Parts: sequence; C-alpha cells; structure tokens
Amino acid sequence: MKDERKTEIRVGITVIVGVVLFIWVLSWAKNYSLTSSREVVNVKFDNVSGLEVGDNVTVNGVKKGYVEDMEVKGDNVIVKLTIDSDVKLKKDATFAVSMLDLMGGKKVEVTPGISSQPIDLTKVQHGIFEADIPKVMSIIGQVEGDLPGIISDLKVSLSSLNTYLTDHQLNRNIKLSVKNLAIISEKLNRLLDENSKNFNSLAKNSNELITQMNEFLTNNRTDIEKTLSNIKDLTSRTDTLIAQINGFAKDTKQQKNNIGKLMYNEDLYKKLNLTMDQINQLTKTLLHQVQGKGINIDAHIF
Repeated sequence: MKDERKTEIRVGITVIVGVVLFIWVLSWAKNYSLTSSREVVNVKFDNVSGLEVGDNVTVNGVKKGYVEDMEVKGDNVIVKLTIDSDVKLKKDATFAVSMLDLMGGKKVEVTPGISSQPIDLTKVQHGIFEADIPKVMSIIGQVEGDLPGIISDLKVSLSSLNTYLTDHQLNRNIKLSVKNLAIISEKLNRLLDENSKNFNSLAKNSNELITQMNEFLTNNRTDIEKTLSNIKDLTSRTDTLIAQINGFAKDTKQQKNNIGKLMYNEDLYKKLNLTMDQINQLTKTLLHQVQGKGINIDAHIF
C-alpha cells in the first residue's frame, strides 16, 4: 500500500514538472513572460520580406521582444511590436528589419535613440528594410544584363592602364620627376636650415616692432585721439569754407553781389571802355603839348 502511495506521488511530481516545463517552453517559444510588462509599438515598413509573426525584436542586439502581428495597408505593412517596458524608447528611435543569421531568418533591430523626449506610442513609427542576401541577389539579377558590358569596359580600362604603366619613357619621366622633387625638397630643407636663425631673428624683430607699436599707441592714445579730433574739426571747417566759396562764386556768377554786378554788367563795361579811351586821348594830347610848346590852358577865372 505504501509502495503504491509513493508511486502515485512520484507520478504526480513528474506530471507537475512536465507541465511546468511544457508551459515554460511554450512561453519561451511564444515570447510570453510572467515577470515583465511590455509595450506595443506600431511601425510602418515599405517591405518586410521574410519577417514573420513571433520573430525576435532586439534592442542593440539584445532580445527584448517579438513581432506580435502584421497587417498590410496599401503599399505599406504595419508591424505590431511587443517590447519589454524596461526599454526606454526615445522620439528619435529607429526600427529596421534585418537578417537574424545567414540562414535567412529575420528580426526587427531597434535603436532606442538619444532624444530627451520619449516616444509617442500612440503614433505609427516609420521603419526601414535593410538589404539582405536575397535582396542583394535580386539587385545583382537586375544588373545581370549590364555585367558583360561592365566587365568588357573594365578589361579595356585595365589594358589601357597596363599600357600606360609599362611605358618605359613614362616611367623614366616619372622617376626623373620624383628625383627632381626630392632634390628640390632637399634644397628647400637646406635653405630653411641655413636661414633658420634669420627667420627667427625676423620673427623676433617683428614681435618687438609690434610690441613697440602697441606701447606707442597706448602711451600716446590721448594725443592721437586729440589729433584725430583736430583733424576732424579742421576737415569740417574746410568743408564749410569750401561751401562758402562755392556760394560766393555762385552769387558772383548770378550777379547777386557787387563783384558780380561789376564783372557781368555790360553797360558798366562799355562805360569803362569809353572812359579808358577818353583817358588815352587826353594823355596823348597832354603828351603832345608837353613835347611841343607846352600845355595850352584855356580857362575862365572869375
């Protein structure tokens, strides 16, 4: 009786352990967890080739969730991701469908981001599809028709390059150019070495000159400012004088002053000419009388 009791207990324990193991394996396979809470993120992809429900979601390479569901909407696929809540996703987080291994499996790789603002889980995020081996093979298939031409052009280019490189005259010219360059470099180094003291002295003198100039400007700052102020005042007065001269010349030309009236009055000019003629005639008469019998004065005195 006791042996039967022990057997039943052992069978019961075995069944319980088996059930626990079964539940644990099922939970692991289905990505169920009883210890951690999770958040749902909806991501829109243009292409999710090979991705399936239940595939892993990794954060910086660490498994932190799984693909819960996928739904095709127009030209895009909305993928529902379930991610552990201990992952702090930021506003600039990125989502990419990439290869899980060389056997062709897929996963969704998540980069949490570095923004100070958390991600808005109510909005659909945008994801990218990283090229995998099938994608690369597809691209190669698209350019397969162009490969013979590309290879032919490459052969021609390599042949031309070989001809160019095996040209003995060209090789001699290149060697000569390199040799001349080395000679020039050596001479330049020698020149720098021989004149290093002169260069240092020149730099030292330049520094001293700059220092002296700064000291001069500092010590004579007040006088320089005063001189500049006087020059500015003199310039202002000169401008005023020039303006006055221009105004005087303008008034003279427009006969607004006495000089202008004298210079531009035609009647006065004619009278002056007539007076000068009369003076000339009087002078000639007096000169003639003086040279002759003297001055003949006909005057009435009363």
